[in-house]
Amino acid sequence: MGGLAVTAAAEPVWSVDPRTGKRREQVTAEAAPADVDAAVTAAAGAASALADLAARAAFLRTAAELLEGDAERVIATADAETALGTPRLTGELARTAHQLRSFADVVDDGAFLDVVIDHADPAAAPAPRPDLRRTKVPLGVAAVYAASNFPLAFSVPGGDTASALAAGCPVVVKAHPGHPATSELTGALLRRAAARAGLPQDVVRVVHGFDAGVALIRHPLVAAAGFTGSVRGGRALYDAAATRPRPIPFHGELGSLNPVLVTEAAAAERGQDIATGLAASFTLGAGQFCTKPGLVLVPEGTDGDRLLITLTDAAREVPPRVLLDSRIREAFLAGVRERLALPGVTAPVEPGEGEGLDVRAGFLSVPASLLAADSHAALTHECFGPVTVIARYGSPDEVEAVLAGLPGNLTATLHLSTAEREGGHGAAELVARVSALAGRVLVGGWPTGVAVTPAQHHGGPYPATTSPYTSVGTAAIERWLRPVAYQDTPAALLPPELRDDNPLGLARRVDGRREAGSGAAARLG
Repeated sequence: MGGLAVTAAAEPVWSVDPRTGKRREQVTAEAAPADVDAAVTAAAGAASALADLAARAAFLRTAAELLEGDAERVIATADAETALGTPRLTGELARTAHQLRSFADVVDDGAFLDVVIDHADPAAAPAPRPDLRRTKVPLGVAAVYAASNFPLAFSVPGGDTASALAAGCPVVVKAHPGHPATSELTGALLRRAAARAGLPQDVVRVVHGFDAGVALIRHPLVAAAGFTGSVRGGRALYDAAATRPRPIPFHGELGSLNPVLVTEAAAAERGQDIATGLAASFTLGAGQFCTKPGLVLVPEGTDGDRLLITLTDAAREVPPRVLLDSRIREAFLAGVRERLALPGVTAPVEPGEGEGLDVRAGFLSVPASLLAADSHAALTHECFGPVTVIARYGSPDEVEAVLAGLPGNLTATLHLSTAEREGGHGAAELVARVSALAGRVLVGGWPTGVAVTPAQHHGGPYPATTSPYTSVGTAAIERWLRPVAYQDTPAALLPPELRDDNPLGLARRVDGRREAGSGAAARLG
């Protein structure tokens, strides 16, 4: 269904039910190098059609409509392969459709081109100024590596695909092995949407298989890549992208601990509420969110003890859940065993195996003073699944020592008292301190759940991401564009958005002044 030709000797790709561990069906076959080449070459050949802004926006909106129109089948297929459940997947489908429509609006508006025009000025000091006009152009074919934990929103029809298409880049998606049937189904819907919008279906292609992912990042026609997954897999692809004869941008989301700091005053003021919220957050989706709070700094003493008692009760009430696949389950169990074997680590509620393929949620506890030791480094790295680490601190110095040893993160959360939220007791300094660790800082609340808005930033210092860009929100389009300046170029040779008569009706900056647009970009194409 993804337009993939396969060879007779190709390995089969199976859809597996994570609830039973049994194969459901053979979906397709792994792509051989020739298949990857055919997919990328076809996508590159379709790139010129995406120059039509009107067709581009119509394509994205039609894709959203087709996904919603086939929602029952899409959700049932995704649930059969991921065990995420109908309610969660219903929300994820709504988010996916929203992302597609949001990027269609971005194309309509045209501001993503960031048009700047500086007319020639022979009298400019210290030297005459030539006519300079800058816009942004698509990089070319984008390779997208689908995520395991979001079979829709971060996979074939997800944000990487939507943002790349909005930028004018055709996409070749390397499907995740955990949900191949969902990938094929949604890929077919995207290709159908392209045809309805008058575009070649090859603006979206889907390939399967580990070797296909390696061949994809090395293909000379691939101009950029987006990835969501493990540190190990992402780093290997990142290195491959950097060591190509012509290196390409690699926008990888690799892993995040998402630390939380509960101040002494906050624990005293509302420790029970914090504990209840934490239990719900680190077990949401069986702990399989990239924004799961994986390390929580809690004060020693009576108020911290009360918080842990509430957390213990809440965690024990969480029912066992099935994880996305057997590999993730084994990695979770191994990660818990590794951490429990460390000196000083206890498990007030021990996470581990449940009945059948279920796993139990739980949390670990450790003195914060031990986290500075190399022997305890595992506690400061993500363990994917329903577990978090509570680090008990006795002083601000212990808090700073922990923060100083943390890698980069997607999020960092502060739980403050009312007085601290109003600016007291060094709270502003705490906000500044954790801003160095993460791309999104929360004061109150929990990081699981990422709003898809223009102001959102889903990224952070390495290893959270390999580039400074966001993968959520409309600013994600920036990953797939590059600026080009035209000097003393005749009007007839300029792209439409750079001409003085502004035929696309874009908002622009001309000779240092902002000019409002008419919003005509997609209408005129």
